[in-house]
Amino acid sequence: MSQPAQQLRLATRGSLLAVAQSRQIAAALMASNPGLEVSLKLITTRGDLNLSTPLQSVTDADFFSAEIDQAILAGDADFAVHSRKDLNIRPAGLMTAAIPTRANPRDVILFRAETPARLRAGKPIRIGSSSARREVNVRRFLRKALPRLGPDPVLTFQSLRGPVEQRITHLHANPDSKDGLDAVVIALAGLERLWADEDGRVVLQPLLSGLRWMLTPLSECPTAPGQGALVLECRAGDNKVEATLAKLNDAATATAVGAEFAATGQACPAIDGSLGATAITVPELGTVLFARSRDQADLAALNWTQPEAPAQARGWDGADWTRACQRRRLPIAWDDCAQPALFVAHWHALSNNSPALENRRIWVSGLTSWQHLAALGIWVEGCADGLGFDSLRDTLSTPVLQLPALTHWAVLTRAGAEESWADSGLGQIVATYALETPVDSALTQIRATARQATHFFWGSREQYLALRDCLPRTAEHACGSGKTLRALRDMGEQPRVFPNRKAWRRWLA
Repeated sequence: MSQPAQQLRLATRGSLLAVAQSRQIAAALMASNPGLEVSLKLITTRGDLNLSTPLQSVTDADFFSAEIDQAILAGDADFAVHSRKDLNIRPAGLMTAAIPTRANPRDVILFRAETPARLRAGKPIRIGSSSARREVNVRRFLRKALPRLGPDPVLTFQSLRGPVEQRITHLHANPDSKDGLDAVVIALAGLERLWADEDGRVVLQPLLSGLRWMLTPLSECPTAPGQGALVLECRAGDNKVEATLAKLNDAATATAVGAEFAATGQACPAIDGSLGATAITVPELGTVLFARSRDQADLAALNWTQPEAPAQARGWDGADWTRACQRRRLPIAWDDCAQPALFVAHWHALSNNSPALENRRIWVSGLTSWQHLAALGIWVEGCADGLGFDSLRDTLSTPVLQLPALTHWAVLTRAGAEESWADSGLGQIVATYALETPVDSALTQIRATARQATHFFWGSREQYLALRDCLPRTAEHACGSGKTLRALRDMGEQPRVFPNRKAWRRWLA
């Protein structure tokens, strides 16, 4: 029997998640290196032994890695897989050989099934979290994102340690016991990797049954730098191992992670967990970086490669148009719209909390729509951060979320916008309101204002068409990365693309 061309020993912690992600890396390496055999070597770290110290209080930068580092440096193992967000400045003698394609970097909040009943009763919502960053961001976010079913929600937080599956068990404990929690905040990447592992899925599937989900918007809750990304490390100078591991390197992930750490100036987010930064790639925009610093705890910064700011610009952003428009509700035939998941293109598309929504999985276009629907008592799971539906596709296809295929979704939108959703892949398009353009007197004033502007941010095709004939010949057009962009291009314009209207306003200022 022939021996493998190369044998490598992968040092890993013994938790269900650590083993799952190590198995996945081992499989990927063996697939890309024919003849390679990778075996796992389980190692217990000081972080595994000390389960009593809250992560917010940990000052040991090598809490989860020191013993693994020692095994590699001593020659007892060849390489290791680490979560990039947990790594500090690395010991001499080790090197990064690869940063593979990252998993979804977002945080997810898992809620006990009975949470709506607790909200109606005005009971506190007890949330488990492992970092100061998550507590600060999630507290602010949930105040307006939880459905208003009773009094203003009272949120309490407690430190949470232990493996992912152990954290989720708190949602199944007696709600009146000291171990009972109503929600836990977890990295979606960890759930993804457990779900993709046969042993992990066996444990995770019953724990997730019946729970409610919320994926936190990156604009409100940027995550730890490097979250969702793994690092493959080996001994410096071990050229053969380095070359083998390097086949899994993903340059785009490495660039995004580098931008996140640069934005926060952190060496080790495991020590200072109050800073957050997440970079994602958005069609038409490239890399968009969401960041929140400790010194600006109430502000979220949105950065991308923006064009040079113009001089002496006079902007028109459609605010007067929006105020002058009237919206007319159209009846919703819920018996004919039986899809289990809904995408609400704008909060105007859903004006009340119908019983027909009780078991639907509802996603929205942005944070403003989320907050409007929450005020109606509607449970929203996630949003596109105002970056367009296409930016959500990968997230919606994440297997652990167990969302239906897009053919079993319906989009709720305005009359006249149906054609723009025709190639979305969504199974049903439902117009739930009509947008009536401003009356002549208001439109005359809007057109007069537009004539004085040099730069325009368009929110819809209808806006542009109503004003096109009065615009200056040198007008500079802009819009977001969604359907308005496509419409403007179809009409011969080449607008600049911005993450949102607020970013365009800052650019002009």
